[in-house]
Amino acid sequence: MRIRVSYGTAISMGLINAKMLARPTTAYLMTYHNGRCRNNCAFCPQARESRADLKKLSRITWPVFELETVTEKLGHRGFARICLQTIDYPDLVRDVLSILEAFRPLGLPVSVSITPVEKSVLKRFQELGVDYIGIGLDVASERLYPKIKDSLYSWDDMWRFTEESIEVFGDGKAFVHLIIGLGESDQEVVETIQRAYDIGAEVSIFAFTPIRGTRLENAEPPTLERYRKIQIALYLIRNEIVRFEDIKFGENGALLSFGLKKDQLERILKDEAFRTYGCPGCNRPYYNERPKKEPYNFPFKPGRVYVSGVLRLIEEDS
Repeated sequence: MRIRVSYGTAISMGLINAKMLARPTTAYLMTYHNGRCRNNCAFCPQARESRADLKKLSRITWPVFELETVTEKLGHRGFARICLQTIDYPDLVRDVLSILEAFRPLGLPVSVSITPVEKSVLKRFQELGVDYIGIGLDVASERLYPKIKDSLYSWDDMWRFTEESIEVFGDGKAFVHLIIGLGESDQEVVETIQRAYDIGAEVSIFAFTPIRGTRLENAEPPTLERYRKIQIALYLIRNEIVRFEDIKFGENGALLSFGLKKDQLERILKDEAFRTYGCPGCNRPYYNERPKKEPYNFPFKPGRVYVSGVLRLIEEDS
């Protein structure tokens, strides 16, 4: 059986000889399928109608290795967990179960990002060491969801699956993934973040990355200023400091105010707001950005001084 391994993870495992700026603390793996995903997400290289390289997911290359080789390497490289990404194809559940069986002797916690499956399947995942589920809602706007996702699963299907994942794994163990920069307004993003936390889910955000060969290959990624605002809103909602209703938006849905005075915000805000936020042990280095640019999500501690700089930048941008 074969499996895809993210380029950085493959370097950390010793499967590829190359240098990297930040070592992944989680082993990022992906199911291997000789073909494209059944869904047709406009941003995804794996999409049904995409012309992009099948080795890619976001801007990352995922070379293929034998599962047995990868499992042998995993046990000796000090990863905090395994994160298994999936694409949707007829035998997906069978393959995921086989992969989880192979990982089980390692004793590592496993996160699985997957399209909706039956609750009985989720319970079987749990028996095999899975403790977190990733839900690729991706589009934070119900208005845009059917146009961009073009999926077998509707907006409502994804929320039902989120709730079922929480029922099986518990509060905080389902991560709703949102991609910022797909045409949604700030207001739509923040409202979706609040909905997720209200039902007991967590939220992990990504920056849209245009990939050649996808339907959105000519679209622009979000500005760093806008992304920082969304990160701050996510941090404040996650820590129950403010709610969606407290945040002020303009007529076009642009975020204007967090509902706090500037000195309050500076005291409250921690640099972790700008770091990768996901399952325990996840740092996802340079998933959305090139190493020479400031990352959307820092894989390392940016430092307290950075917080003041972000607030000044946002104040100037508002």
